Amino acid sequence: PLTLEEVRMLVELFYLPYQHGALAQQLLEHFRWLRANSLSVGVPDTAPDACGVTQWRGRARSFQQLCARTCRLHSRLVSTAGRALLYDLHPYLWDIRNLLLAASAFVLWLGCQSISAPMLLGRDAEPWARRGGLFGELQALLPVGNSCDLFYHPPPLFPSSQLYLLRPLLPLDKLENEEEGCSEASQELQAQLSHAPPLPGRLLGSFLSLSPEYTFVLEDEDGPCGYAAGALHAEGFLQQRDSSWLPAIRHKYPPELGTGGAALGQEAVLFFHTEPLAVPQPVLRRFPSLVQLGTAPRVLDVGASRSLALCLLSALRANGSRGVFCQVSDSDRQQLSFYSKLG
Repeated sequence: PLTLEEVRMLVELFYLPYQHGALAQQLLEHFRWLRANSLSVGVPDTAPDACGVTQWRGRARSFQQLCARTCRLHSRLVSTAGRALLYDLHPYLWDIRNLLLAASAFVLWLGCQSISAPMLLGRDAEPWARRGGLFGELQALLPVGNSCDLFYHPPPLFPSSQLYLLRPLLPLDKLENEEEGCSEASQELQAQLSHAPPLPGRLLGSFLSLSPEYTFVLEDEDGPCGYAAGALHAEGFLQQRDSSWLPAIRHKYPPELGTGGAALGQEAVLFFHTEPLAVPQPVLRRFPSLVQLGTAPRVLDVGASRSLALCLLSALRANGSRGVFCQVSDSDRQQLSFYSKLG
């Protein structure tokens, strides 16, 4: 059964409409402070404000731990609570879990940045636009703010106790094989997310090579199960991809490789030799950033996919993006279904 400490956590997360319990207050205070002081991160430890960096990272760890505790509470409630209680409380805790997955990864991403210009974190939303309680206040602190209501989804009919971890691509992931131009994380993700025999770089190679700072990984207990990748300035990214990255990959994997061996797969090889469609200038002007997301078939909880999208959009918005687009083949039913379910 739920422990007394877990019941106390639940009460503190949903205390009163305009008054938060201790746990909720800690989450908000940490997130506000980390967002406001993020410019002190990303500098060498020998810099004059090294103490500020240490303090920021310490509070970031505390915030991560609080988020992890809340995610475990959601999993525990699903596993142990009586059905009547579960179906009454689950929608609220599911909402908070999804938002904290995105907020936790966004804080990790802030800690990886090394920037000199102020980040564009957006203005506070008008009070009438907010949802109430802890969810509404946390949501308003993300750079996309109340835009994430565009991705509103009702909670699943059959709650899952699956634990997820959402994080930016870390330096450890980027131990790149120079010949392949793709990290181990990318290869594992591709093996799980693509029905075709994977080739290194097919899904994520260009983003990992040209825009690794906007790549996020979703993990469950079995390993990587989703990704979100973006390019802040899509026009320059696409030009660089077509002029340097694609020619190098085509040289590495000539088209004849796909005809002889089942290990590589003809479809995977020919993917690189298909000329990408040009993006119309009006699209690039209105939506200057490119995004690409996907999850493994085993990820049935749309809330985890929503958290991926919110985290990537928050990172892009924080650095000035005012709109995003994605490219999907009209024959790729898996991706079309994913984006449609996401909204």
